Amino acid sequence: MASRGFPLPILALALAAFAIGTTEFVIMGLLPAMAQDLAVSLPSAGLLVTGYALGVALGAPPLAALSAGWPRKRALLVLIALFIVGNAMSAMGEGYWTVMAGRIVAALAHGSFFGIGAVLASELVAPDRKAGAIALMFTGLTLANVLGVPLGNLIGQQWGWRASFAAVAGLGVVAAVALVVLLPKARSASEEGGQGNEWSVLRRPQVLIALALTAVGFGGVFTAFTFIAPMLEDVTGLSPSAVTGVLFLFGLGLTIGNTVGGKLADWKLMPSLMGVLVALAVVQALLAVVLDWQWLTIVSVFLWGVAAFATVPGLQMRMMQQAPDAPALVSTLNIAAFNLGNAGGAWLGGWMLTHGASLRALPVAGAALAVVGLGLAALSVAMEKRSR
Repeated sequence: MASRGFPLPILALALAAFAIGTTEFVIMGLLPAMAQDLAVSLPSAGLLVTGYALGVALGAPPLAALSAGWPRKRALLVLIALFIVGNAMSAMGEGYWTVMAGRIVAALAHGSFFGIGAVLASELVAPDRKAGAIALMFTGLTLANVLGVPLGNLIGQQWGWRASFAAVAGLGVVAAVALVVLLPKARSASEEGGQGNEWSVLRRPQVLIALALTAVGFGGVFTAFTFIAPMLEDVTGLSPSAVTGVLFLFGLGLTIGNTVGGKLADWKLMPSLMGVLVALAVVQALLAVVLDWQWLTIVSVFLWGVAAFATVPGLQMRMMQQAPDAPALVSTLNIAAFNLGNAGGAWLGGWMLTHGASLRALPVAGAALAVVGLGLAALSVAMEKRSR
């Protein structure tokens, strides 16, 4: 039964999201130590990040199909178990490829967990609070950047990088207990009449546009964010310790933006989403202009974080809105689109730098992709009006 408030099961989902977000991002600060300990080059160690992203994107569709007929509580518990096993493999792996396998196993849980969890969260609240419920779940992901990653890095510095993955696996166990205790016995998609040929939703132009909107509109953020450290150090002139503080502010902006985006999406979904995309384009373009001024850059990075994650609840709700007969599948596919967009944005930034572009040009490219996303949103709204 839908609730007017945000019930405890959503907090259990947020805790699991916190664990998943921590394992995704904590590796950034552990790469040098991992490269040395595993006797590989830094670029090879960097492929552990790529492997995770590809595991999310490629693992989401088959796992969505496999779990489509299961009760959602069972599906989420199986996925969090995969997550725990993957992080345990990374913590105990003696060689590079064992650690890589652990990263991929943990990544397989990511897309489907967020996809199914978003649907379940939206079903637990009143209709006008669905986006807010999704945003609350995703708050766990944003808080992972603010709290989980610094704590994971601190553990890695004190006891080694394996201890960081062991700690994340332990956090996964705590999240699993919370899910067992707090989640209701949710019906499966087939019991709700949503099973059948769910994959046929991919024939719908609006579904494809929504997936493209997610990949392009949000993916542009990673064109610049992937190279945020050299951008702040080499162009703005900040010290490495100051960059750490700025990244904390960026994570704080993500958390605030996620909450604001949920409220806006519950108010007016497409107008607010288009407005946020405009803000994202403006802030990224502004960042390119003010990079020579430290305080203006710091403020711009914070606003960038706010605008970036203000898109997430709206993008997830739009996807579910276009396929109400297959919400878990399209929600999972949308998470895969987020990660494909992230990987594509990072690739674009690297390609630009390889071909002579300056670091200052990267936020401009991200702004351009946000404008393309805005165009896709406008096209979707126009098609919707025409069909009516």
